[in-house]
This record gives sequence, C-alpha cells and structure tokens, in this order.
Amino acid sequence: MASDTKQTPKDKAPAKEPANAAPVKAGGKNKSDAHAAASKAPAAGGAAPAVTTAPAVMTASAVMTAPAEGAAAVEAKPARVKAARTVSVGIAHVNATFNNTQVSITDTKGQVLAWSSSGRMGFRGTRKSTAYAATMVAQEVARQISPYRMQEIEVRVQGPGSGRESAVRALQSAGLMITVIRDVTPMPHNGCRARKRRRV
Repeated sequence: MASDTKQTPKDKAPAKEPANAAPVKAGGKNKSDAHAAASKAPAAGGAAPAVTTAPAVMTASAVMTAPAEGAAAVEAKPARVKAARTVSVGIAHVNATFNNTQVSITDTKGQVLAWSSSGRMGFRGTRKSTAYAATMVAQEVARQISPYRMQEIEVRVQGPGSGRESAVRALQSAGLMITVIRDVTPMPHNGCRARKRRRV
C-alpha cells in the first residue's frame, strides 16, 4: 500500500520562484553559465543591491546643445578683411563716342580698378553724349579709386565724342596728376571701305 501513497513526479507542484528573481537563460553551453546567471539575481528576502553605472546614452538636452555650441564656435571665428592694395600709378581710358562716354581706370598691368559710363550715371537719350555727362562720369570714377590712393595717371582718349576734354579736366580737378594724354583713336589706312557719312 505504501506504493499507493507515493506521488508521481507529474503530481508534484513546481517550486515557486521569487518575484524579483532574474530569469535564467538556458542557452548556455554548460551549467556554469546558468549558475553564473542565477548568482547575479538578488535574494528573495533582501533588497536589490544598488548598482552605480555611468549612463551610456546622452540626455536629450545634451544632444540638442552639442551641435549648437559647435556651430556657435564656427560662427564666432573672425572673418578676414581684405585690405585694398595701394596703386600709386594708373591708366585712365576715356572712350567718347557720339552716343555715350565711358571712363575706366586700370593699373599698369591693365587690371580694371574702377569704371563708369553716362548710362550708368542715369543719363538717357541725347543727354548721354553731352560734356556734362562726361564730367559726372569722370568724377564718379575718381571717387571709386580713392581707396587705392592713386596719385598719377596716364590718360588715353579714344573716339570723336564731345566728352573728350571734359572727362580729362574732371580727372585733373579730382586731384589726380595727369602725366601723359595720348590719343589712341584707331585710324584706318584705307584698308576697308568706310561707313556712309553720318547725317546730322
């Protein structure tokens, strides 16, 4: 009869695990992995031990402020200001045509430093070819080259317009010392047929 009172393994109730026990992974290669995982779980009756570890993830405020500080550091870098070079000697090219007057000042190598024309100064129609318009153009060009501290200029005049002399006088009155006045108007040597005579 003693055999009747014995409980089979199926009838035995499973042992209750503590509520705060950590699950043991069964994927270990041997039993030592399971024992190591079980030993890390806190005891059922005692409080969980305090574990101090450094946070591995940055907070949202730190993530948001990090690029902003880097951008501010880049913006705070002082920008280089390119100083205007000093050109003491230059060449003034005056192109006076029947319809317009153009004045440009270059250095001795031919690089343009300042330029202006009657149309740029606001003159329209027949007023573009007047001597007054040429005077205003020359004064504007002289004002543009003031940062270069130019002192001497060589004037090269081209074209038959009425603004030839007035542009040269305006450059001289602006404080520039004119060393040479040269006429560079192209002259034909009967190579091509000339245009028909202009009717005025």
